[in-house]
Amino acid sequence: MKQKRHDRIIELISKKNIETQEELAKLLKNSGFDVTQATVSRDIRELKLSKMPSNDGRQKYVATSPQEDHLNDKYVRVLRDGYLSVDMAQNILVIKTVSGMAMAVAAAIDALKFEEIVGSIAGDDTIMAAVRSVEEAKILMEKIVQML
Repeated sequence: MKQKRHDRIIELISKKNIETQEELAKLLKNSGFDVTQATVSRDIRELKLSKMPSNDGRQKYVATSPQEDHLNDKYVRVLRDGYLSVDMAQNILVIKTVSGMAMAVAAAIDALKFEEIVGSIAGDDTIMAAVRSVEEAKILMEKIVQML
């Protein structure tokens, strides 16, 4: 039963933008699964689901493979090691890094595949990341700060 529920969760999050555990629980109940909030929370942890921004600016659950999780941890570590600060100028994030680390941090940010970023350039200690909109720049800035 658990495996069927996990399979259904993966199917649901791949087809719909599900933002909360409550939404997921409701969809599972509509699919015939008798779940509680605690069950859904455990399933999310076991499946190692993450929240990523959707195109409408809301968050949604996504599944990552174990290899992606391992690589993401490495990229987050590079970001943490080199990061000094982040500021916003309209839809451009300006990320300050330790001297000589901007290229590595920019590569890590690119590898993390933030949907909001259109492109980025790096110098010695500064990265400029062009973001699709001012609203998404604010969301991305919060995500980066939370990761650290």
